[in-house]
Amino acid sequence: MTIGKSSDRENAPSSVEPTDDAAHAADAPSIGRVLSAARIDAGLTVDQVSTATRVRVPIVHAVEEDDFGRCGGDFYARGHIRLIARAVGVDGEALVARYDAAHGGSPASKRPAGQLIDSGPIKVPSRGRPNWAAAMVAAIVAVVALIGFNLVSGKSGHGTTGSASAPLPSGSGTGSMAPATTPAVQPPAPAPSAAAIAAVPADKVTVKLVAEGTSWVSATDGSGKSLFQNNISDSQAQTFTDPKQIKLVLGNGGAVHAYVNGKDLGLLGKDGQVVHVTYTPGDPQAG
Repeated sequence: MTIGKSSDRENAPSSVEPTDDAAHAADAPSIGRVLSAARIDAGLTVDQVSTATRVRVPIVHAVEEDDFGRCGGDFYARGHIRLIARAVGVDGEALVARYDAAHGGSPASKRPAGQLIDSGPIKVPSRGRPNWAAAMVAAIVAVVALIGFNLVSGKSGHGTTGSASAPLPSGSGTGSMAPATTPAVQPPAPAPSAAAIAAVPADKVTVKLVAEGTSWVSATDGSGKSLFQNNISDSQAQTFTDPKQIKLVLGNGGAVHAYVNGKDLGLLGKDGQVVHVTYTPGDPQAG
């Protein structure tokens, strides 16, 4: 009997070793490190990411350090992760899924316990029969008020029309009357003409950006000098020229219309898309 027991002990399974998936998850970089590395690869500073996402600089630093307690709760933490990921060009939904796995699941899985309890139909205490007479009186008053409003509006409209048509002046001759003057209508601002767009130096690169929405824009010249870093919106335009190249980073490519070296390139991306592009003299081309 003793031999059998010792044999059972020898055949008993050893402690469970961690699976490959668990080891891979432990070795994977954190959410903050992924966002920080992507920002550096995109050539963006924390201030630029804050301007493009409207997330305050201390919060961007906190997210990159995996300190989500400063976001103000799980809801805001998920939103900040998505915004920063979009600005630096990584998959925000995958990072949010990792955040949910580490913080107890997504909001859909957290429902109040009492929400799933079916306690039967809700009984509303009886308060007596509805007062139909009062309801009829209120309806009649509303109809009368509406009719009176329409009558007053019609009279005021007729009066305005009568005052607008002035009587014809009386005269003894058959001379022509001066035509009535009409208010001048301001035409919309014209788009850049083909001649204006084409009038660019052939030995330089010329880039004109026109905002059709709101986007953060960074522009540097061929020597790496910063030419512009700010938001443009509401049809604002910016023009950059350099003998070698113009390098652009756009926070929202779907809101920026580009004219490069005299050619209309249209919008430079989709809504919310971060765009990196470089133009050189000659035909528009990515450097």
